[in-house]
This record gives sequence, structure tokens and C-alpha cells, in this order.
Amino acid sequence: MKNKFNYITIILILIFTIFSSPILKAGEINKLNYQILESYQHDPQAFTQGLEIYNNYLYEGTGLYGRSSLRKVKIESGQVLKQINLNQEYFGEGITILNDKIYQLTWKKNTAFVYDLNLNLIKTFNYQGQGWGLTNNGQHLIMSNGSEFITFRDPETFESIKKIEVKNGDQNMKNINELEYHNGFIYANIWQTDYIIKINAQTGKVLAYLNLSGILKTDYTGEIDVLNGIAYDPEKDNFLITGKLWPKIYRIKIIK
Repeated sequence: MKNKFNYITIILILIFTIFSSPILKAGEINKLNYQILESYQHDPQAFTQGLEIYNNYLYEGTGLYGRSSLRKVKIESGQVLKQINLNQEYFGEGITILNDKIYQLTWKKNTAFVYDLNLNLIKTFNYQGQGWGLTNNGQHLIMSNGSEFITFRDPETFESIKKIEVKNGDQNMKNINELEYHNGFIYANIWQTDYIIKINAQTGKVLAYLNLSGILKTDYTGEIDVLNGIAYDPEKDNFLITGKLWPKIYRIKIIK
């Protein structure tokens, strides 16, 4: 009986520790504000995993087994211009576009797909561990795997070049998900939260955060999942953000 009590006590302590630990020590870093500029229709069946703007079109990677896809979308109308579906064994993850090639990760199959801009498959790569978010800095692919580490990869070989550890002071930032690179910084969704953090791409240091809690305003009554998806628009110098199964995409301006 005593041993059973001890086991229960240990489990309760572990549960309390996990759920009482802050996801983000927000008081230690700068808070960013935002302004909603516009909103657009978004396919509420799209389980958004990757988002990228390229040549004024929106490219989107979606997840879930049997529903994963890669899409080319008109931003203003939400119209899907072209779509390919992944084999049912793959759970699609982050995407990015570099040198006119689209790269798409998969969650647990250790496989990355490479397409041309017409969504024709060119080749595949293999990697170790899970695939979550993906972006690029114009030279390297930048990939998350759900941990506190972000990996820079060679776009020609997919080999790891270097890793950075994402830290907010002494806090390791885990659950790094969808990524977007802009002007020396990585903007990252934190899975299962409404936070986007701004990371120094050289050091991994978290510099600021954006709290998007409550941004989704709609009378839509269908299923809605977490915030996920951030894409920088170089033509308008602002960002598009959305979430998994969200009926809306928002164009926002980030304010210091």
C-alpha cells in the first residue's frame, strides 16, 4: 500500500510540474503588437502545416493522414488553383520555396519531397527524426522537429549544416513548429499555443513574442484547431497568419 501511494504521489508531482511550468516566460522578453489589415477566406478543411508566399501566390502544405496535400492558392479569394494529394501513409508538414523548388516535410516518415512550381515531384530526401516546420534564408533550408533545436540544411543534399538551440533566457523553447524567416530572424509558431516568437537566426535567442489569442473572429461552427501558419509577404511587407482548420487567413502588420 505504501509503494502504491508513493507511485501515485510521484505521478501527481510530475503532472503538476508539467502543467504548472510556463510555456513561455513572457515577462522576460519584448512583447510585439499587431494590427489586422485584411482577412481572407481559407479552406476550413485544410489542416495547415506550412504556409509560404511566392510570386504573389500562397503555397500551403496540409496535414492529417489521408488528407495531406500541397496547394497553390490565390490569396485574396482563397481559391485553390492547383493541388496534389500525398499518399495516405504520409502526414504532410512544413513547406518552403527556395530557388524555384518547393520543399515539403512529412511528420514521421523521415521523408522530404521536392517539387517544381507546378507541383510536379522532382525528388525525395530522407532525414532522421520528425519533420515539423520549414523555411529558408535564401541559402539554407531551416527545419524544426518539435524540440528546442532548429536545423540548417543544404538544399541540394538535405544534409545538416548546423543547429541552433532556441532559448528564452534559461528556458528551452520546445514545440517549435511552423517557421518563417525574414531579415535575419525566424518567426516560429509554438505548437498548441497562440504565440509566435521572434528568434535570432544566428544564436537561437528569443527576442520577442506575439500573442495572437482571440484573433480568429467568426461565426463558423465547424471544427477549429490551433494557430499554425505564418508567411511573410515581401511585396507588402507584412504577414499572413492562419491556423489548422481555420476558415480565415489574416493579413497583419507586426508593431514593435
